[in-house]
Amino acid sequence: MTDILFAEDNPEIREWVSVALERDTCRIRAVADGAAALKAYEEKRPDLMILDVMMPKVSGWDVVTDIRRRDKVVPILMLTAKAAESDKVLGLGLGADDYLTKPFGLAELRARVSALLRRAGVSAATTRQDDVFTFGGHTVSVPRSVLVAKDGAETELTALELGILRFLAAHPGEVVSRESLLNGLWGISYSGTTRTIDTRVGCLRQKLGADGVLIETVYGSGYRYRAV
Repeated sequence: MTDILFAEDNPEIREWVSVALERDTCRIRAVADGAAALKAYEEKRPDLMILDVMMPKVSGWDVVTDIRRRDKVVPILMLTAKAAESDKVLGLGLGADDYLTKPFGLAELRARVSALLRRAGVSAATTRQDDVFTFGGHTVSVPRSVLVAKDGAETELTALELGILRFLAAHPGEVVSRESLLNGLWGISYSGTTRTIDTRVGCLRQKLGADGVLIETVYGSGYRYRAV
């Protein structure tokens, strides 16, 4: 059973979402503020976290910042009433993997949760321990979400960064639009900002080092993996 940690200060939303996800055979730990979310994480690492941004005691942004210092892998979905692109970019830059603006529908929430879990490899039935692929001079371990350089040095990847690398590696030499990346990764029609991809590609280029140039920006179109 999938463990989800859900932090939301609105009791009605907390109950509504918890009941809906429990019907999807998820085990939900619902808390009312950011401090409680951090405590719950320490007690047991979840398979996925859903965080409201504006919470008492500790904000969702601060929770993401704290978690990402020690855990680069656990998928994090942010919920917020703020629809401004700058707020979304901030959350993604801090390490969130997806962003959902209130009000939202349960169907979209379920789709995003399923996509995040799928990309993170939580479903053991579809993820083999030897599931790896190459990207430039690096080897990527899917189950571990780790980028392994030729010298053996390892760099952790977020679920979204792993998804981007995998998608580009599957389409070498092709120009892939930002919209195609988003829709392909989430498995649904994504209506959010394409800056999500730009932010993560910038992080990936840094993590790839000299091989970062293999992710080419095709201005006005998207990105291309220049396979070697």
